[in-house]
Amino acid sequence: MQIGAYEIHALETGRFALDGGAMFGIVPYVFWSKTNPPDDRGRIALAARCLLIRGNGKTILVDNGNGTKFSDKLKDIYKLDNSQSALHASLAQLGVKPDDITDVILTHLHFDHAGGSTALVNGKLVPAFPRARYYVQREHWELSQRPTEKDRGSFMKDDFMPLQEHKVLEFLEGEQELFPNIRLVVCNGHTSAQQLPLISDGSKSLLFCCDLVPTMSHVPIPYVMAYDVRPLVTIAEKKKLLGRASEEGWILFLEHDPKISAIVVKSTEKGFTVDQQLDLK
Repeated sequence: MQIGAYEIHALETGRFALDGGAMFGIVPYVFWSKTNPPDDRGRIALAARCLLIRGNGKTILVDNGNGTKFSDKLKDIYKLDNSQSALHASLAQLGVKPDDITDVILTHLHFDHAGGSTALVNGKLVPAFPRARYYVQREHWELSQRPTEKDRGSFMKDDFMPLQEHKVLEFLEGEQELFPNIRLVVCNGHTSAQQLPLISDGSKSLLFCCDLVPTMSHVPIPYVMAYDVRPLVTIAEKKKLLGRASEEGWILFLEHDPKISAIVVKSTEKGFTVDQQLDLK
C-alpha cells in the first residue's frame, strides 16, 4: 500500500494466544466464541502483526511482536508459535535487514508489542535493530517502571530496559507529528499513553489501532478487553476514533486479528460495523 511518500507493509511476527474471556471483558462467551473459538484452555488465537513504513529516507517499524526470549513455561502459557512466521523472516522477504531499520515506534511496552525490541546475543541483551531510534511516550515509560498490580504481568523489562542502557530510546510528550504525515494519537484506556500512528496524505489515511481495536471482533463499542486499565476511557476513545474513521474512510490496521490485517468501518443505527476487509501485505 502507498500513502503519500510511504510504502506500507503488514508484517507477520508469529502467533500467540490469550484467554478469550480476558480479551472480551463483559461480553458473554456465547457471543465472542462464535467468531473467536477458544482452545481447550480457553485461549483464542491472535496475531502479533506489525507495520513496516518506508519513505522519506526512513525505514520505520511500528511495534515488533513477542520476540524470541520467552522461557519454555511462558511459551506454553501464551502458546507462542513461530513455525509459520517470524519478524526477521518477514523483513527478509521484503529485502530489509535489521540494520536497515532507522526508527521503531513502540505503541506501548507490553510484551506482545515490544518483545522483539531486544535480542539475546552472546549472552547479552542488546537492541534488535542496532541503528534505530526507539520512540515511546514518557508517561508510558514511567508507568513501565512502576506498573500496577493489574498490569505488572504485561511488562517484561528485558524488552525495554536494554534500550535505555544503550541510549537508543527517545521519550515523547503527547500527540505530535513524529515524521512528515505520521502523527501519533495518544489513548489512555488500555494503558497510560498508548500511541497510535496515523499515516495520512490528506486523501488516504491508515490508523494503527493497536489495543484500542485489537481484532475485527472488537469493533462494537462494548467489546472492550478486561486487560484495559480504564475501560470507560477506552469506550470514549473508540467512539471518537471510530467516528472519525467512518466519516473519513480511514483504513484501520489490526495488530492482533488472526485472519484480517485491515478493515474499513461504517456507522449504522446499531453502532459501528465492518464495511470492508482488506488484505494489507
